[in-house]
Amino acid sequence: MSNHTYKHIELTGSSEESIEAAVQNAITKASESLHGMRWFEVTDTRGHLEHGRVAHWQVTIKVGFTLD
Repeated sequence: MSNHTYKHIELTGSSEESIEAAVQNAITKASESLHGMRWFEVTDTRGHLEHGRVAHWQVTIKVGFTLD
C-alpha cells in the first residue's frame, strides 16, 4: 500500500442547470491546470434568485489531489 500526501483547495462552481452541474463545472475547470485530483467534498450550496425563481446555483467544494 502506498502512502499518499494530499493537498486540498477550495473551489466554487456555478451553473444555471443544477447543483451537480455546478460541481462538475468547478472540477472541469480545475482539471485544466491540476492533475491527480482524487476526491471532493461539498462544503456550501447557494443559489441566486431572479423573479422568485432559481437563476443559478453556486456550490463550494474542497478538492483533494495527490502531491508528486
